[in-house]
Amino acid sequence: MGMSFTVSGMDELLRGMDKIPEKAAKVAAEALYEGAGVVADEVGRAVQGIATKPFVKAKGGFKRMASPEEKAILMQARKGIAKFRNNGTEVNTSVGFQNSGYADLDGERVPIPLIANAINSGTSFRQKQPFMRKAFAQSKNKATAAIENGIRSREDELKIDD
Repeated sequence: MGMSFTVSGMDELLRGMDKIPEKAAKVAAEALYEGAGVVADEVGRAVQGIATKPFVKAKGGFKRMASPEEKAILMQARKGIAKFRNNGTEVNTSVGFQNSGYADLDGERVPIPLIANAINSGTSFRQKQPFMRKAFAQSKNKATAAIENGIRSREDELKIDD
C-alpha cells in the first residue's frame, strides 16, 4: 500500500538557504576586520618599543639606530587595514603603513612606509628592528580569538529567515 504526504514551505526554505553564502561572507568580512584591528593596535604598541638614538650620519660601515624623530613619525602615522582580497576560497588583508603618506624628516619629505620598512628590515646603514614581525607574532592568538568571537556574535545573522 502506497502512502503520500505533502510538504509546504520548501520554496521559502530553499530561498533562505540560497542567501547563506552571502550572509556568511558578510559575517566573515566583519569578523576579519575586527581581527585586523587587533593586529593594527599591536603594531602601534610595537612601534613604541623601537629603540632609538639621536640621528648620526652612518659612515664607514657603521649602522645607526632609528632616530627619535623617525619613531615619532611612525607613532603618529596611520596604521591601516588594506582592502580585503577574496579569491573565492579565502579572504586576505594586510595591516601596515602602506598608505600612510609622507612626513617631513630632517628637512626632506619622506614616505612613511619607507621609514617603517627601513627600520623593520634594516638597510646598509641602519640596524634591523623587526617590529612588524613582533607585532604579528604577539597578536596572532588575540586576532584569531577576535575573529572567532566576531563570527560567534553574528551567528543569528546566518539563520535562515522564516
